[in-house]
Amino acid sequence: MLQFVLARLVRAAITIAAVVTFAFVVLRMSGDPAQVMLGPDVPQEAVDAFRRAWGLDQPLWIQYLAYLKAIFTGDFGVSMRDKAPAIDLVMARVPATLQLTIPALILKLAIGIPAGVYAALHRQSATDRGVILLAIVGFTIPSFVMGLILVLIFSVTLGVLPSGGQDTWMHGLLPTITMSIGGIGILARFSRSAMIEVMGQHYIRTASAKGLKWHDVVWGHALPNAAIPIVTIVGFMVGSLIAGAVVVESIFSWPGIGRLLVVSVTNRDLAVVQCILLIIAAVMVVSNLIVDLLYGWLDPRLRMRANH
Repeated sequence: MLQFVLARLVRAAITIAAVVTFAFVVLRMSGDPAQVMLGPDVPQEAVDAFRRAWGLDQPLWIQYLAYLKAIFTGDFGVSMRDKAPAIDLVMARVPATLQLTIPALILKLAIGIPAGVYAALHRQSATDRGVILLAIVGFTIPSFVMGLILVLIFSVTLGVLPSGGQDTWMHGLLPTITMSIGGIGILARFSRSAMIEVMGQHYIRTASAKGLKWHDVVWGHALPNAAIPIVTIVGFMVGSLIAGAVVVESIFSWPGIGRLLVVSVTNRDLAVVQCILLIIAAVMVVSNLIVDLLYGWLDPRLRMRANH
């Protein structure tokens, strides 16, 4: 088990290093922050002074080494726009993002998995076909389209929910639902497929033939074995929560990390963008690492393969 865990930790470290390097290079190739911050009409002397002040006049490899050194010392840089530590600006937006992502994740799990399991246990029924239809609609419509549809229905037409802002709990309903619908559809579909596959296995028929109650067969034999592919999807969803908030927060003017990322990319605020991307990468890597460890716990055969 120790070798299994160490292998996953090494892979996680390599992934984070690759993301950090990729983000650093792409951001500096996408445009000059001096031109964006100062505007197109400023004298060249002002542009040169700005670039010297922020170290942008140095060769790329020197900037990269300085960036890595700063990260390892806990320095994530200073915002070019706000002149404040990037990590402080980002962490100030974390509570707002969690107000959307945590309820959205709970809704995905509470609705998607039971719906998929129920549809699998009532295969070919009207309920099963209804779940499949709603799942397809849910995960095929992009979140920005779904958000606009919900605003049109509940804010413009019915006038029962606000279309943006963060003043009351009602302001969080539409963005939370928008973030949930796609995940509910995906979880319902995969839960259904996993349960149908497991219910067709020999050990399920054997357990039924031994006289076990149907409830015990489903909960004691089918669900634990169907949990492995479901865990994969849930881990991916947890890792992509912050990334998925980018579009939703922009649509509903929600002051979270996602909206800050959009503003920072527009302004070429390198330190803030790099800090947010590093956090997103870390969350995704940690969630995938947890999924790998859960795999090893749920299915010991995977540990044996990793050790060989």
